[in-house]
Amino acid sequence: MLRPDDTDYEQARKVWNGLIDKHPALIARCAGIGDVIDSVNFAREHKLLLAVRGGGHNVAGNAVCDGGLVIDLSPMKGIRVDPERSSVRAESGATLGDLDRETQIFGLATPMGVVSETGIAGLTLGGGIGWLRRKHGLSSDNLLSVDVVTADGGFLTASETENADLFWGVRGGGGNFGVVTSFEYRLNPVGPEVMFCFVLYPREKAKEVLSFCQQYVAEDSEEVSPLAMVGRVPPVEMFPKSWHGEPMVAVAAMYAGDAEKGERALRPLRDLGGAIADLSARMPYTVAQSGFDEDYPDGWRYYWKSQNIRGLNDEVIERLLIHAEAAPSDHSTVDVWYQGGAMNRIEASKSAFGDRSAPIWIGVEANWEDAQDDEANIAWVRECVADMRRFSGGGAYLNFAGFFEEGDRLIQEAFGENHKRLVDLKNKYDPTNLFRLNQNIKPTASEVH
Repeated sequence: MLRPDDTDYEQARKVWNGLIDKHPALIARCAGIGDVIDSVNFAREHKLLLAVRGGGHNVAGNAVCDGGLVIDLSPMKGIRVDPERSSVRAESGATLGDLDRETQIFGLATPMGVVSETGIAGLTLGGGIGWLRRKHGLSSDNLLSVDVVTADGGFLTASETENADLFWGVRGGGGNFGVVTSFEYRLNPVGPEVMFCFVLYPREKAKEVLSFCQQYVAEDSEEVSPLAMVGRVPPVEMFPKSWHGEPMVAVAAMYAGDAEKGERALRPLRDLGGAIADLSARMPYTVAQSGFDEDYPDGWRYYWKSQNIRGLNDEVIERLLIHAEAAPSDHSTVDVWYQGGAMNRIEASKSAFGDRSAPIWIGVEANWEDAQDDEANIAWVRECVADMRRFSGGGAYLNFAGFFEEGDRLIQEAFGENHKRLVDLKNKYDPTNLFRLNQNIKPTASEVH
């Protein structure tokens, strides 16, 4: 247990996002389930504001709080792979890199995000979208079971056959129903070598590139889940110096199957002509999974939001390009995630994550270094998302939700028809809203914090 006057407190209260600067009264660094149960009971009995921290890669800042108790799961990193069952059990302090390192020993993987320093817990509870989404679905789609400490200090295992209502809720419903202490995932044959595409094109080719990627996913293999980024060329050695800071559009994608086949399958994304740089190559899966790590340094300032989009036409692309051009920071991007395939074949009612029918979602990422630029960068993201709402049928990816400043409206729109069922679950498992620093689903019970 750390308090503000303890030596390790300052480091322990920090998360990856330097924009977050909160000072909890207590930080409980949990070594196991018993510590988590004690901490939940203590917070409930003393009516403390409660935050739950997994891997600490926390863009929204809900993993810490001012004046309350933080349940810090980061010491809990145990991982056990069962290659015969093609499954893995991982504790909630593990990162994507921790998990991939263990599963790749057996040439197996479960869908995760695209930055290896991300914690598995927050990512999975919010859905989890990454390079394998069109082939194997979301992180939450690959869950087999979870262990949960509930608001009353109880301990439950949830799966399709045990506490199935809770299992439905944690697959996209965030940390609303308890502290998930471990996750059991289905594993799929991926790697150890994959083909990864990463090409930068000049901004004037953005319309062609973005439209081509949309056509590509409609006609080509589900082994490929492209991501396009509109921004400025980073000032790093791997890109030509004459292009540093210049407008660009980048395309990144991993082939989820055989690497040799992947070279052929990804070639069309690399042959659109006039590339600034092509860093595509065959590489270990773990290298591909960590390829973007250096673009998101620990301690920088981050503010991200998202919006589902009905598709890309000329007007949508034009507005995206205008907003990308207006970004205050050279490190910011407007990202276009192409969906479909396995993730879209699951009906909205089958998990809390809800509707997946949108073919596109955009992530608007403000990434900057200086506190004096906070206001301009946050305003840029909000203006872009507000403008793009007219091209949306509703919904957003709640792992990219800013600070949830829209409140209930954002939550209700994101969950759609699943929202009422989620409220019923909240009433059952957390009627006083003890777990409220998250994508919060408010209970209707009378005694709510």
